Amino acid sequence: MSETHDALRDRAESCLRALAGDHARLRDDQWTAIRALVVERRRALVVQRTGWGKSAVYFVATRLLRERGAGPTVIVSPLLALMRNQIEAADRAGIRARTVNSANVDDWEGVFAEVEAGVVDVLLVSPERLNNPDFRDAVLPRLAAGAGLVVVDEAHCISDWGHDFRPDYRRLRTLLADLPDDVPVLATTATANARVTQDVAEQLGAGDADGEHGGALVLRGPLERESLRLAVVRLANAEQRLAWLASQLVALPGSGIVYTLTVAAAHEVAGFLRDRGFEVAAYSGQTDPAERLQAERDLLDNKLKALVATSALGMGFDKPDLGFIVHMGAPPSPVAYYQQIGRAGRGVDRAEVILLPGPEDRDIWAYFAGLAFPSEPVVRATLDALAAAGRPLSTGALEPLVDLGRSRLEMMLKVLDVDGAVRRVKGGWTATGRPWAYDRERYERVAAERTREQQAMLDYLSTDGCREEYLRHRLDDPEARPCGRCDNCTDRRWSAEVSPTDADQAAQRLRRPGVDVAPRKMWPTGVKDDLGVSGRIPADVLAEPGRALGRLTDIGWGNRLRALLADTAPDTEIPDDMFAAVVKVLSTWDWSQRPVGVVTIGSRSRPRLVTDLGHRIAEIGRLPYLGSLTPTGPSTPRRHNSAQRLRSVWHALTVLDDLAAAVTTAAGPLLLIDDRIDTGWTMTVATRLLRRSGAPAVLPLTLAVPT
Repeated sequence: MSETHDALRDRAESCLRALAGDHARLRDDQWTAIRALVVERRRALVVQRTGWGKSAVYFVATRLLRERGAGPTVIVSPLLALMRNQIEAADRAGIRARTVNSANVDDWEGVFAEVEAGVVDVLLVSPERLNNPDFRDAVLPRLAAGAGLVVVDEAHCISDWGHDFRPDYRRLRTLLADLPDDVPVLATTATANARVTQDVAEQLGAGDADGEHGGALVLRGPLERESLRLAVVRLANAEQRLAWLASQLVALPGSGIVYTLTVAAAHEVAGFLRDRGFEVAAYSGQTDPAERLQAERDLLDNKLKALVATSALGMGFDKPDLGFIVHMGAPPSPVAYYQQIGRAGRGVDRAEVILLPGPEDRDIWAYFAGLAFPSEPVVRATLDALAAAGRPLSTGALEPLVDLGRSRLEMMLKVLDVDGAVRRVKGGWTATGRPWAYDRERYERVAAERTREQQAMLDYLSTDGCREEYLRHRLDDPEARPCGRCDNCTDRRWSAEVSPTDADQAAQRLRRPGVDVAPRKMWPTGVKDDLGVSGRIPADVLAEPGRALGRLTDIGWGNRLRALLADTAPDTEIPDDMFAAVVKVLSTWDWSQRPVGVVTIGSRSRPRLVTDLGHRIAEIGRLPYLGSLTPTGPSTPRRHNSAQRLRSVWHALTVLDDLAAAVTTAAGPLLLIDDRIDTGWTMTVATRLLRRSGAPAVLPLTLAVPT
């Protein structure tokens, strides 16, 4: 038997060299995992640092299993596009890999035909495919029955204790439970603390999670990254941080990634760096897929100094010579931070890792924390609505019946689907009628864990101990020790000095006012019966394209706007510098006809701010202030989706006779002012009222929009 194992290891080494080059040799834990999968047909969880070679385990295991007549390997990965270079490497090694995802639907039939013909060694699928009814019911059972190996990449996404929990991954529980006993399973991740490791191992099933008694084999290694030089640089404000980045970027080695917390910040930072002559590109989940692919290629080919990216580039991107990672703002947990910085320094001796924290970080964390699993009454209302419908409801049809935005509603439905309370079918979602219990205790524990993680990130910023050791302790790495390389270990620190000229240029960029605001053009689904509107908003009550001073997620005006409009902030007159910026927005507004009057939207929360802004604009523009739309009825809670929001504001404003007469007399476009636009429905309803009162056109102006 030992000779057989020796021969198998020799064959595994040969496969690895074909994949990674003549210099490659299997690590002991790589061989242990491969043997467990190929010989013992076990389930294994590999928790190893980025660059350790987790993909080599499943590619080598695939080759060995295929040589023994096994079916293809099915890999579930959240970022298929970013595995392109791995697929190309596998092809060079004679491992034929194909993908099935939302971007190549036209190729599915051909791919499945290749799978059936036995010419595909590796099939990669996105977790979203697992919850597609056609794929789940028709394709997935055949893949599972014929698979030679199932791989769950970025397996921390399975656990709602993890830093990047994804509801689509919950479907894997069902997939793994339905697999034949002799199909081996490999789960891999670079970022899982002890709690997440235990949770994922338990979900792999098959008994204990300690590798004994037929349970899942857990191979967890040290997370040291010998090339990384970690540092924190504290600067007073966003313009100082942006100026520092622009002045230091040329000194950073090679090419790298600049992470931001929001899409708006990614575009702001990228724009400023381009102005300073750097080849950079912005990258986020909102970037066109073709542009994302080109940006990845340009970074891989060193055509860019940096990608300025959100966490959309957080997993799977493989560029061994990435020389630096800079964070403009701190991620909400040490685990998420360590996962992102793991992109750097895999194939170079030294990589700089620099964190530039900002005062707005906590606000952004709080915003994303608000996207957690909904409260029980909201969940029950959703289940009741599905049960009462007696037929499948699409997400769009269900949304008007539940006080949730589209993304949170879909996330909740996916969780309920895996829990068995609902089922996704052709045409939407149906209630199963099965008993379902709201696990309040677990959701509260997860929320509390998120709060602890945020505090741990703040503690990382202020620690005077080794930074890498701190992060590895947060990942429960038993071998964590001082690295001897970070700024605290060496007492060598990046200078925090910024030249006044650089700071002024950055400030000018960040204070550049003006954001386009597109008007709502379609009424939301589900309000026709009670409000009498549906489909396209008629042109005779439609607003013109509007303008805002800035986004709440900007790192420039966003910080000021969040402070001004915070729920706890007092209602004040508009600050002079902010008003001057609004005037700049107006001066660059390329309207077809100048407004002839100013109207404000009556505000219960900030009447002083909105009225002062309206009067001052009227005065400086030498326009008549015509009045304010009057709030009517009791104040209603802020709603989370379009249908609910429209219902709440439909009867909340009125045009009194004096204002109606002034609008008729004005006989020209009106400038309509509010403090902020969230969903856009207050502005839409106010515009409708003014246009029905005789305004030929309405030009919305607001201080802030969300994103």
